[in-house]
Amino acid sequence: MLPMTQDDGDLDSLVRKRIRALRVAQGWSLEELASRAHLSQSSLSRIENGQRRLALDQLVTLARALDTTLDQLVETATDDVVTSPTIDGAHGRMRWTVKADPGMSVVRQRMTEPPPENPARMRAHPGREWLVVLSGTAILMLGHRRFRLETNQAAEFPTMMPHAIGADGAPCEILGIFDRDARRGHQRDGDDDAMGAPG
Repeated sequence: MLPMTQDDGDLDSLVRKRIRALRVAQGWSLEELASRAHLSQSSLSRIENGQRRLALDQLVTLARALDTTLDQLVETATDDVVTSPTIDGAHGRMRWTVKADPGMSVVRQRMTEPPPENPARMRAHPGREWLVVLSGTAILMLGHRRFRLETNQAAEFPTMMPHAIGADGAPCEILGIFDRDARRGHQRDGDDDAMGAPG
């Protein structure tokens, strides 16, 4: 049976409601989810209604059938919902880590310099980056290609291609999200800049 570490009744009820909510959100009947999870329809109905104990093996199967994970199925709200950024005033950056995946980071940065035109001055490393321009106009250099990004435009790119980002004549602000590999790549370059600007 599922070991409960918090208030058993509350967690049990939360998991049952979550299973039903996810099933309904997918537009599936009891019969459809039961078939996907290799359970009988009556067993699934009793699980959702609290008439049957939650067994760990069934929860794993249900999580897979609902295209989620066991962790997400039993996750409870925490008190640390709000996070504050780490501020690097010298480089005009704020960084937030993503709690669900500490390898991912969100960075807000003010840029004043243009990116280098020479690919030899750009960086390349494993990973992917995503960014949106919050204000102003940014220039994204990808190899020999140049992209002009206006306010509210976004870009996503593999970071194995030499890349750099900078301002287009006037300061701009960018919000970027980058994965674990991209973050490691920037840290190896000796610069914790998520945006791919020259170090």
